[in-house]
Amino acid sequence: MPFLKKPRTTEPPVKQWDKKAQKCGLLHTVYSANGDRYRGEWLDNKKHGNGMQVWKKTGIIYDGEWSFGKRHGYGVLTKFHREQKEYVRVYAGGWQNDKKEGVGTYFYSPLAFYEGHWSKDQRAGWGRMQYENGEVYEGEWLKDKHDGQGVLLLANGNRYEGAWRDGKKNGHGKFFYLDRGQLYEGLWVDGVAKSGTLSDFGRETALNPTMYPIPKVCLIDAQSVLMEAQSNLTEDEGKSTTGTFP
Repeated sequence: MPFLKKPRTTEPPVKQWDKKAQKCGLLHTVYSANGDRYRGEWLDNKKHGNGMQVWKKTGIIYDGEWSFGKRHGYGVLTKFHREQKEYVRVYAGGWQNDKKEGVGTYFYSPLAFYEGHWSKDQRAGWGRMQYENGEVYEGEWLKDKHDGQGVLLLANGNRYEGAWRDGKKNGHGKFFYLDRGQLYEGLWVDGVAKSGTLSDFGRETALNPTMYPIPKVCLIDAQSVLMEAQSNLTEDEGKSTTGTFP
């Protein structure tokens, strides 16, 4: 007759002990069983207020505001790059319910970054994106894609000004061919020009693209952020710590 193991009906002792601890107020480093650690403020056994969380497995650090266990308010993300053996910038800006929200700057790589508005972890609203290939887009976004009015500056100097939808040129727009001094103006559908006119343009017009009212965004001093993160970690290692295990 096979042996049937009865499912556990109670929580492991370590979880029960953690609940009984009822962490509240400002505490020194609290370690988790997987090596993650947090130093900062607590309320009713949840991260609440200002604090720094370090995820051991991914090497990611969050230093900022919390609300009942979730990132909420202003905060900065940095990540340890194992090959370069240094901390690299990731994101600085607003959070809500553990997701990027409001205004912030995200670094995709040393050459690619976005600065502008976010909604539920996606680029939404007004923003500026610098791509690795040298292209720059300034304008409206929706669900992580160009959507609304915007300008795309190509690496070769050519540019498109006009309407976008779902990441593609859609609606009325102008395409400036600076390499040959011509302007195409007309209607676009899913990135393809459908009807319009081609004409020559003056140099002054070519060198002055339409300026969209991109709002002031929160930029960070990357070097100071990295130095602060490293300082916090060094200080963290030297302090006596209180260990609890969830």
